[in-house]
Amino acid sequence: MSALLEAKGVSVTFKAYGDEVKAVQNVDFLLPKGKVVGIVGESGSGKSTLARVLSGLQIPTAGEVIYMGRNIQEGKQTYKGDLRKAVQMVFQDPYSSLNPRMRILNAVAEGVLQHQTKDKEKAREIALQLLKRMGISEIDASKYPFSLSGGQRQRASVARALTAQPKILIADEPTSAIDQSAQSQLLELFGELINDGLSIVLVSHDLGVIRYLTDYVYVMENGIFVESGETKQIFDKPAMPYTQKLISSIPGHKKAK
Repeated sequence: MSALLEAKGVSVTFKAYGDEVKAVQNVDFLLPKGKVVGIVGESGSGKSTLARVLSGLQIPTAGEVIYMGRNIQEGKQTYKGDLRKAVQMVFQDPYSSLNPRMRILNAVAEGVLQHQTKDKEKAREIALQLLKRMGISEIDASKYPFSLSGGQRQRASVARALTAQPKILIADEPTSAIDQSAQSQLLELFGELINDGLSIVLVSHDLGVIRYLTDYVYVMENGIFVESGETKQIFDKPAMPYTQKLISSIPGHKKAK
């Protein structure tokens, strides 16, 4: 299956107090078109750093990221020109993509103006329809981010990302900061986006979410992939002790016979 997004030999090394921290070490990654690929691992495993590399927010120390056969990096810049809309990111903290001083509708309309149309009235109409699809009413759309629940803010941040009409959505721990009910609503929304053909990279330590949504899984420990495979295979017959430990921690999980 052809790759929509691919990482080849990616490494990221940070310098801290004179020491080098190898956050990601020579990893390869593949996202096929129309698929959902998960990256799992404990806190500090390097999965969020890799997500930032895939989204173009972090320049790798070594290696390259390829989108539809084209390197995303030119010098110190990534996703230049038309590529800029292709990949959008949803963060764990929705305040990362929502201006706290801007009403939700205006924040989303701003994205529409940037990516779809210069007509302000049309942009507001598109933004409102997008927010309604996310389950946010017109009344709530007129509020500031602090007035909404965590789940609503997260769904609004998804709406903001979708204004670019991306081919790929990279979601970094999108359910970790919201309650169980809000998680269910967000997962249902992701399911609809997947059915629409959106390709998704889902980064999470929540293996229940990974098992529910993904087609393929990469398991990350100390900056490397220790195992990868189809989701059913990974959950039913994990080969590596680290993966076995992660999966055994899922409440109610039973090993396949």
